[in-house]
This record gives sequence, structure tokens and C-alpha cells, in this order.
Amino acid sequence: MSNSFRAIGAGLLAACALVGFAAAFAVAATAGADPGTASTTTDAPPTTEPPPTEPPPPTEPPLPPPGPAPIAFGVTVGNVPVGGLMPSRASEVVRRAYARPLVLVISPTRKIRLAPTHLGASPSIPKAIRRARVARPGARVALDVDVSRARIRNYVERLGRDLDQKAVDAKLELRGVKPHAVPSEEGRRLKRLVNARAVRYALKRNSRAPIELAFDALEPKVVSASLDGAIVILRDAKRLLLFDDVKLVRWFRIATGQPSYPTPLGEFEVVNMRRNPWWYPPPSDWAADESPIPPGPGNPLGTRWMGISAQYVGIHGTPDAASIGYSASHGCIRMRIEDAEWLFQRVKIGTPVFIISH
Repeated sequence: MSNSFRAIGAGLLAACALVGFAAAFAVAATAGADPGTASTTTDAPPTTEPPPTEPPPPTEPPLPPPGPAPIAFGVTVGNVPVGGLMPSRASEVVRRAYARPLVLVISPTRKIRLAPTHLGASPSIPKAIRRARVARPGARVALDVDVSRARIRNYVERLGRDLDQKAVDAKLELRGVKPHAVPSEEGRRLKRLVNARAVRYALKRNSRAPIELAFDALEPKVVSASLDGAIVILRDAKRLLLFDDVKLVRWFRIATGQPSYPTPLGEFEVVNMRRNPWWYPPPSDWAADESPIPPGPGNPLGTRWMGISAQYVGIHGTPDAASIGYSASHGCIRMRIEDAEWLFQRVKIGTPVFIISH
């Protein structure tokens, strides 16, 4: 019995404790509220008007994209100054500079101007300008150039065929009927390999300095020709003229070859000389049955013989003075005996002999 009462008492005490805690919480809640006011909650009525808006803050316009910067000062492309220029302008400046012609100097008075495109040269300008845009101030940017070695060699070879000159030997020539000494002239031959290299170097380096073309000198075989004396024979006029330099010393009437055995025309020289010569029959039909004739009054060569470089032809005296002035010989030049003796004293081996149809 006593145990039941104890359990009931403990339960009542626990219930009282719970009621006390609840009252304490209620007092604390009312103490935080404003005195004399009731806490009421009401919902706002629905509306369709938009809520008030404020104007947006002002904004700055967007910046334009950055453009290309100029090339640094002092930069060159292929030896062309492009510092401070915009890339497009620099490209044009380099293009114009490279298009300048090469100058090939043949002589002080003769030059050839040659466009680089004529030789197939192609500069890589865009590539060089890209390098220049990032180059430091004062940098020297190379200009790559594509050059055709074959086209350069072919051009120099054609040029050589036009410019090569053979050496000219000194000689004697006639001007009218007067002999004149013509001096020798040095020949030349264009150096193909050396000049092709010079042209290629100029194109690769964008150099436009004049190129002095190189030649090999060709020496003449006969450097000088003296005109101590010369003989001029006018075949049709039947005259022999002796010159000392360009001065006429004396002229003679002569006989020349028959129409069937004409005296040859051309430039010859005295090759042998004989006093009181023997006459030997030449290997010709007209002399087939003839025999050699010793010196003497009946010798057909007279007393003097001056053979020239035309075969079996010479200048000689004749015992047949009546034939002088006519075409009477078998190709030789006949003179009166006394005239032949006079002439013999004034010529020598090597004396030029000109025979012309005059």
C-alpha cells in the first residue's frame, strides 16, 4: 500500500514540474512583445501593377580591338629601312625597292638594265615583314629570295654570244687603190661563271650596285703591221703601183693574164726572189711539151723574178716588150726588163701585193 502511494506521489510531482516549465516559457514570450499591443498577421491584397524599377547605371562604350603596331625603329628588311612603318606600308616599300633593275656595265658607254623578274627572282616579302614586326629596334631582317640558277646561266650564255669578240690581227688593206695599215684589236670573251655568280649574289642580297661584267682578253696573233712598201696591181688598167707607206712612189705599165689564164685577184705577198732565174714549165696543159730554159736573152722571165703567194704566179721581166699593156701572159705580171730590175731593188720577201680588178 505504501509503495502504491509513493508511485502516485512521484507521478504528481513530475506533472507539476512539466506545468511549471510550460508557464516559464509563456512568460518569457510575452515579455519580449511590446506592451499593450496585440500581435496580428494580415495578408496583402493581390495587385497586377509591376513593381517600381530604378534606371540602370550608365555604361562606357566598348574599346575597339587593337590594330597592328608599327615596326620598331631602325629595322631593315633586305637592306631596306622599314622602321616606324606600318606592316602594309613596309611591304610596299620593300616590293618597290626589290623591283629596281640590275645594272650590268659592259663599258663606260654601254649598260644593260635588267628587271629581276626577267631572271625569275621571287622575294618572300610577307615572310620578311612578319619577322620585322617582332624584331627588336635596329635589327637587320633577311629577305629570302628564290632565284633560278638555270635562268641566270641561260641569260649569261646568250649575253656572251652577243658580247664576245674575236681578236683582229694587224693587217694591210686597201682604201680605194691606196694601202693602209690596220692596227690589231684585242678580242674578249665574257666570263660566264663569274658573271652568273655576281648576278645571283645581287638578286639574293637585294643589291643594286652596278655589276662590272668580267671578260677574258683574247690576244691577236699579229700585233702590228708595218707598211714599209706595198705593190698594188690594177689588173684591168694594166698598171703596177709601188707605195712607200701611203705615198705613191712610181707606177708601171704591165701585161696580165689572158682571159683563159687570168691573173688572180686578192691579197698576196712576195714569197721568193731570183736574179737571172731559170724558167721551169708549170704543171699546166699549155706547158706540157716545154723544157726548162736557163738564164739568158731568151728566158721568158727576163732577168728578175718576184714570186707571190699565188701558186705559179709572179712579177717578172719579159723579152717580149710588145705584150706590155695587154692580157698576154698565163697569169703572171709582166714588166719591161729594166722596170723589173728597178722594182727588184725596192721590194723584199713579205712585201704585200694587192691585185684588184680596177
